[in-house]
Amino acid sequence: MPAGKLALGSAETVYFDEYNPTVLRPIERSIGRATLKLKSFQGFDLWHLYEITFLDADGIPKVCCGTLRIDASSTRIIESKSLKLYILSLTMTKFKDLKELAAVISSDLEKELLSSVEVKLWDLEDCPFSPQRSDFRLIDNTDCLIKGYDYDDSLLQFGGDDKVEEHLRSNVLRTLCPVTGQPDHAEVFIEYKGRRINSDSLFAYLVSLRSHRGFHEQCCELIFSDIMQRLSPDELTVVCAFTRRGGIDITPVRTSLKQQVRELPRTLRQ
Repeated sequence: MPAGKLALGSAETVYFDEYNPTVLRPIERSIGRATLKLKSFQGFDLWHLYEITFLDADGIPKVCCGTLRIDASSTRIIESKSLKLYILSLTMTKFKDLKELAAVISSDLEKELLSSVEVKLWDLEDCPFSPQRSDFRLIDNTDCLIKGYDYDDSLLQFGGDDKVEEHLRSNVLRTLCPVTGQPDHAEVFIEYKGRRINSDSLFAYLVSLRSHRGFHEQCCELIFSDIMQRLSPDELTVVCAFTRRGGIDITPVRTSLKQQVRELPRTLRQ
């Protein structure tokens, strides 16, 4: 794509969830530097990527974060919205591992910027700028078979007859705005008391919301309602910490408790 030819603000935005590097739009640095009086400097542009989700070789959704480093001496920059659309296009695409994904991103950006681009990716749990949540057990590290990505509350199953109190979390929730179709991402926290929930079934259920259209508040209420209806825990709290959009974020909290629910600290992607 020739640098500087931007159509991102002139038509309705199309969100791709299959790999599509053609959405990337480079811009010549000379456009912004033309009026500078001092042009002798060094440096780099460091991008932080908080919402990278893709499928592994088995079709299981994965979430990672990362950085892009572009030297200030490059002749081109990447337009930010086009980068966002490109990252979103990885959502339903399979990659062997983070190394392969990083190589693809680096190669695509280097073709557009005509310069080297350093890409570093980390699993969300290993990210150097990620807060830790030791009191919530991550359920995403699973080998469960994912049969589809359409909403299915029947996936929720018990994991035994014993009564437990558990604090669970997942990074994989991805839904769609019912108005714009824009993808939304959230970290989900689930606290419950009652008959043990099968964590693999809970993970598969959250994955089934991957193409569900709903407002943030409605999505949280749907998760709460489905767990209560199908698994009947004695106590249940569901928190959906959605990533920020336009400088604001929302964290819906739905609970069966009458007392005040503890407020969770902000997540990495907020």
